[in-house]
Amino acid sequence: MRKPILSAVEAAELIPERGTLVVEGSGGGLLEPDLLLRGLRERFLETEHPRDLTLIHCTGIGNKADGGLGMIALEGLIKRVVAGNWAMAPEMGRMALESRFEAYNFPQGVMAQLFREIASGRPGLITHVGLHTFIDPRYQGGRLNDITQEDLVEVITIHDREWLLYKTFPIDVAFIRGTTIDEEGNLSIEEEGARLEVLAVAQAAHNAGGKVIAQAKRLAAAGSLPAQQVVVPGFLVDAIVIHPGQWQTVEGEYNPSFSGRLHTPLHRVEAMPLNERKIVARRAYQELFAGAVVNLGVGMADGVAAIAVEEGFVDQITLTVEQGVIGGMPAKGLIFGVSYNPTAFVDQPYQFDFYDGGGLDVSCLGCGEVEGLRVHNGIDPDPQRPTPHREMRHQVAAALEDVAPAGFRRRFDLLHEARHDVVVKRQRVRPVVFGGVAQGQGRRGRGQVVVEAPDRLSGVDGEARDPQRLELRAALVDFGQQVVAAAAAGLDGQLVDQRQPARGLDRPAGRNEQRPGAFLAGSMLELAEGLVPIVTPDQRRRSGVWHQVGEQRAL
Repeated sequence: MRKPILSAVEAAELIPERGTLVVEGSGGGLLEPDLLLRGLRERFLETEHPRDLTLIHCTGIGNKADGGLGMIALEGLIKRVVAGNWAMAPEMGRMALESRFEAYNFPQGVMAQLFREIASGRPGLITHVGLHTFIDPRYQGGRLNDITQEDLVEVITIHDREWLLYKTFPIDVAFIRGTTIDEEGNLSIEEEGARLEVLAVAQAAHNAGGKVIAQAKRLAAAGSLPAQQVVVPGFLVDAIVIHPGQWQTVEGEYNPSFSGRLHTPLHRVEAMPLNERKIVARRAYQELFAGAVVNLGVGMADGVAAIAVEEGFVDQITLTVEQGVIGGMPAKGLIFGVSYNPTAFVDQPYQFDFYDGGGLDVSCLGCGEVEGLRVHNGIDPDPQRPTPHREMRHQVAAALEDVAPAGFRRRFDLLHEARHDVVVKRQRVRPVVFGGVAQGQGRRGRGQVVVEAPDRLSGVDGEARDPQRLELRAALVDFGQQVVAAAAAGLDGQLVDQRQPARGLDRPAGRNEQRPGAFLAGSMLELAEGLVPIVTPDQRRRSGVWHQVGEQRAL
């Protein structure tokens, strides 16, 4: 049966007043149905309809400006948003914190998995993810403002153990996207950089009695797509919108290495510049070991992949990202969620199944602040422009038994922590720069979570209570800035900390010392403490240990 081919504005007319709209996609334009969003915006601006929608999305969708969901951040259009990430559409975040509509923030993986529960007709998703965090209804229930009152998650007990039940919801319309669609609605994603939960969303909307509108770059004749390429079968699709100008990501129309069509030489990918982010990424990189299955979170953590490539170690580990991408080198920045040279794609819900079940060895995560045993995610430093970015980083930490996201509850070994003042867009903020390891037994009796902080946060007040932190902070600013300046100037080996005896060369060997480049200068705080000195060329030759400052390798 051939499906109707509509304009984007005509497709928006299928959305009922006070309906529930699911928008599939991820940040940086990945699988983003941008033309459908633009059509909805145009229709609302012209007619002021539809109104009072409930908007559902898993990951952040946008470009951290006015793209993606920023196009539909319009007064009156939205009544409620339930999301796994708010960071990519800052205007939406601002409106949520101003109580312009009801707003919830649930874990990204929970949102992805919840669509399978809707499709199957089950009452909700039962999981340990979110217990004893702000998601827990005994605390905040994931609500982001005062006008949001309804509990969408509840605590239940099964076999004397507490779980969270995330409730399902009806779906009226779902926006999905692919690369090619045939006249019967069969959809393929051969040029996309991930699978996400496009099939689960389509099944959920269809089984809930809603409509599925698919955007694609090109139209094919009925029955001409190879069956193995079809991700969404045609009977799930109700209408088609063709967008010939569709880009793979916001940074480019098509990069075949993101879709796995070919492999690009990774040494030609732009090297990470030497700065505080690279130093912290290097410290987290030291926790990797051959054969490890690793998750990288968005933010500062994405630098770990660049370090692994620089060190020639990326082929000895498997890097994964939540969007369902396995292998290769995850891209940095705005298009985080795609990878250069991936080896496999799985649906995002299955990726989180693997994470939840304890399959990871190491996870490098971005956090706004670590205070004691609590982990806080990022808050925009400008109080006039807050962005709720609390996607519970993520199910990953909960993959280790009794280690919950945003609250590592078993054993948290904070390796080093430092604070220093920086200026970001003329707003003075106090970021935490740290690398830490949260270790738990896990269901498989192994695993660790490596945590590192992004470059900004708000609400840090521990310094006033801890004089030792003030001393460390001063040491960091003094010595760390010298290190970065010296390295950037190419003065490798000429700056040595004289305040404490060098202890870097005789430290106990661990698993990381079994690979080239394992001895690293570490974090700025370690440098400030004198625990890991800058090694002189003579010391390096005698010890057989090296680190090189240059275009491709840096401390």
